[in-house]
Amino acid sequence: MVENPLSQKSLEFAAKTIKFCIKLNERTKESIITKQLIRSSTSIGANINEANYGVSKADFIAKMQIALKEAAESEYWLKLLTEAEYVTAEEVAALVDLCVQLEKMLTATLKTAKESK
Repeated sequence: MVENPLSQKSLEFAAKTIKFCIKLNERTKESIITKQLIRSSTSIGANINEANYGVSKADFIAKMQIALKEAAESEYWLKLLTEAEYVTAEEVAALVDLCVQLEKMLTATLKTAKESK
């Protein structure tokens, strides 16, 4: 089965985030925020995958909305790591950019799904 761009991007974001968190933990021993970040970043793709196998349009929309909320949460944790001075804005810029791209894609997907309801 060919992956759709949203699924691919969410998988990429989750994988890069996990690698980032592992390196950050090795360097700083910070684990509370990084555990939250791993949970939220991996949940995005899981919910997208569930949405693609939803039993109804309402189910699809609900799962995509959860994925969007998890993306927003991931963006928050990345910004918090910067504000708490565990990392610099430059160190998380690529992850934040990928997260924002996901948020835009999810927002567009939800808009289309709701309009065609």
